[in-house]
Amino acid sequence: KPEVFEVAKECFDSLAAEYDAIVLEGAGSPAEVNLKHGDIANMRMAQYAKSPVLLVGDIDRGGVYAAFVGTMEMLEQWERALVGGCIVNRFRGDPSLLGPAHDYVLRHTGRPVLGVVPYIRDFNLPQEDSVEFKSGALDGAGPPDNAVEIAVIDLPHISNFTDFDALRMESDVRLRIIRSAEELSDADAVILPGSKNVGGDMAYLRSNGLAERIMQLARAGKAEIVGICGGFQMLGQEIADPHHLESPDGQSTGLGLLPVTTVLAAEKTLLRVNANHEPSGLPVVGYEIHHGQTSTGDVQAIFRRDDGEVCGVGAPDHRVWGTYLHGVFDADQFRRWFVDRLRERRGMTPVGKVMTTYDLEPVFDHLAQVVRENVQMDQILKMMGVR
Repeated sequence: KPEVFEVAKECFDSLAAEYDAIVLEGAGSPAEVNLKHGDIANMRMAQYAKSPVLLVGDIDRGGVYAAFVGTMEMLEQWERALVGGCIVNRFRGDPSLLGPAHDYVLRHTGRPVLGVVPYIRDFNLPQEDSVEFKSGALDGAGPPDNAVEIAVIDLPHISNFTDFDALRMESDVRLRIIRSAEELSDADAVILPGSKNVGGDMAYLRSNGLAERIMQLARAGKAEIVGICGGFQMLGQEIADPHHLESPDGQSTGLGLLPVTTVLAAEKTLLRVNANHEPSGLPVVGYEIHHGQTSTGDVQAIFRRDDGEVCGVGAPDHRVWGTYLHGVFDADQFRRWFVDRLRERRGMTPVGKVMTTYDLEPVFDHLAQVVRENVQMDQILKMMGVR
């Protein structure tokens, strides 16, 4: 943890040199006494940043005021000095009824409740971590009948799991989360997502039979096989890790569905990308975040960046393809083109027009407006020293 904390401080210092205001998100509770000796995500980071702290509690789960008072009681004196106030989140009802509880918190902690954020229904904001994805709550999302079926493989080290949220919103798509070969009996498309440990996840796919099942579907031409970032690397022949960034093994064998090989470089590629999907001629926008440098053999360019660099390739029949672009399915026209092609292969009539617009900006704008209307922003900005 000391080494990681030093890196976190360096990252903060770099951001602080560029921005006037930074939001530091803690993790869990700052008062977990059994974990505090190694907790670098909460009060220690706030102390280093000289940042005021807001305690935010989820009233929808119950016990929020006991949590506020109990947390303040369990903090050390220097930690309590950093706390500027509390915010109640996800409240259903009339906030004026909470006045006596807020008075109680102020009397017992000396800190005010600075706002009550209401519960927002049908929010459609992507999950911030993979807990819901892993829980099974999203399994089988979509209409059961008359829909194309897209299977997403749940890797142990999955990353960027929100890459498929836009597909979930299509009314003619059934999105299934797959964890075993038995579950992958049939699908119109199989997607291998990004991975934080490609070698480890390849070993997982081989051990539970999913690797063989995916290769069977590819050989039979029954499903379109797609790889995103780490999943793209898995579609290839070999992944070399000479710097042992992800695994001590140094090398792993891919599925061999594309004639490509990958070497994990020490430096990570971080790019915001505008690209063109060459088979359809449609524009896409996404981002790249990967160590892999992939060399290609006899393949076709599928995605090409505006600077001319290829960032996705596929087999000549386009039944197997991969790309380093995250967020590629967020593009409405490309997503509809992809789904329509799956519809045609099933003998269904393509829709031919965008059915769903996937745009998170209005969602973020709405959230910001709700917070502004229900939280004492002037007080918070004053704490931050920006007003």
